[in-house]
Amino acid sequence: MTTPTIIHPVHYRIVERGERGWSFHLSSPCITLCKLPTLSLEELFATFDLTVQKVATELFRINGGKAGYYLANIKDKQYYYCGKNWEDVKAQLIEVGIGRPDPVEV
Repeated sequence: MTTPTIIHPVHYRIVERGERGWSFHLSSPCITLCKLPTLSLEELFATFDLTVQKVATELFRINGGKAGYYLANIKDKQYYYCGKNWEDVKAQLIEVGIGRPDPVEV
């Protein structure tokens, strides 16, 4: 099964909590308007004065580390529990004002 595409701003990170711990999903830019260097996850978090460990701690606090998908707005330091599947991630992004429902699916 392939993972569906979810388009989101770079400062939103999708994180999965599984049996082995936190998994920060890597994403690649679909549109680049200028030639900026590609940052590692650590460099991106450092840009917003965060570390992977700090974000994982905050995600754990909002739902006790329950398995599923989480959304981290590292720019505004806001964290959300989405649910157990990709559709929940898409719904959470729409709830925070990113994207819109697919008119074909409605």
